Amino acid sequence: MRQELQTSLFTDEELEVVAVSPQVTNVASVPHRSPFRYPGGKTWLVPTARKWFAQSDADSQLIEPFAGGGIIALTAVAEHYFDHVTMVELDDDMAAAWKTILSDDCQWLVKQISSFNVSADSINLAIAHADDGLKERGFATLVRNRTNHGGILAKGSGMIKTGENGRGLSSRWYPSTLVKRIADIHRMRDRITFIRGDAFEIMEQHLYDENCFFFIDPPYTIAGRRLYNHFEVDHCRIFELASQMSGHFLLTYDDTLEVREWAEAYGLPYMTIPMQTTHLVTKNELLISDSFDWYGCNATKTKPRLELCMG
Repeated sequence: MRQELQTSLFTDEELEVVAVSPQVTNVASVPHRSPFRYPGGKTWLVPTARKWFAQSDADSQLIEPFAGGGIIALTAVAEHYFDHVTMVELDDDMAAAWKTILSDDCQWLVKQISSFNVSADSINLAIAHADDGLKERGFATLVRNRTNHGGILAKGSGMIKTGENGRGLSSRWYPSTLVKRIADIHRMRDRITFIRGDAFEIMEQHLYDENCFFFIDPPYTIAGRRLYNHFEVDHCRIFELASQMSGHFLLTYDDTLEVREWAEAYGLPYMTIPMQTTHLVTKNELLISDSFDWYGCNATKTKPRLELCMG
């Protein structure tokens, strides 16, 4: 199977085509380190991310500006590819959950999870107490994430109905598993910095840091509106910043003509990679990086066409 780079706007002389054979990742074979069922999560990308991590050295740090469920950053620190990772998330609910996991309130959270009996009433009660404090909000976020359809936290999302194997609301609530994952993360807290903040500000702060690796997984252009509260993102600005980064970066996106045009506008090489949805449908997503040497490809940047991002 052939894998093509930049196919839509350039002549054959301006493109590089590389032969690779990416396989669809069986996510059951990948360690699930995040306690969240995050929509758009990147567990399936972990084997590829490990190849990208391998460029790092003792001075490198990883920054995930759109952290979400954080599986890539968690894998990077748990498997010692990086001594330190920084996770950034704008959503207040997710921020409350991550701050609680990484703080002294983690033990309280673990007890709440262990004793929680799943029902519509108990879920609504947890949500009703979300404004009591940061840890209560963090717990309510975790409850909603594990009991909402698809793990979606956006406004208007609803609870699971039938659920896995007909188990309804409890079908995705595994207390012992959640406690273990949270405890594992808490033990690594000295190597994890969490920032409730704006992804663009963090990227700009470290734009010229050669030791920074940026894993950038923003809300996707098509599905973002349905999945996230903060779905409005200046995507073209992401590509502009990526083109200026002194360190390494890896962006993930849905495979659309618009995204390909942004990559081509800033001369950024990209490739497609197969993934399998929760409904077992295989589709392609895009990886955009400063180079694909780490993947076994010698990708050449195309000529920038910045007018594609103007207006």
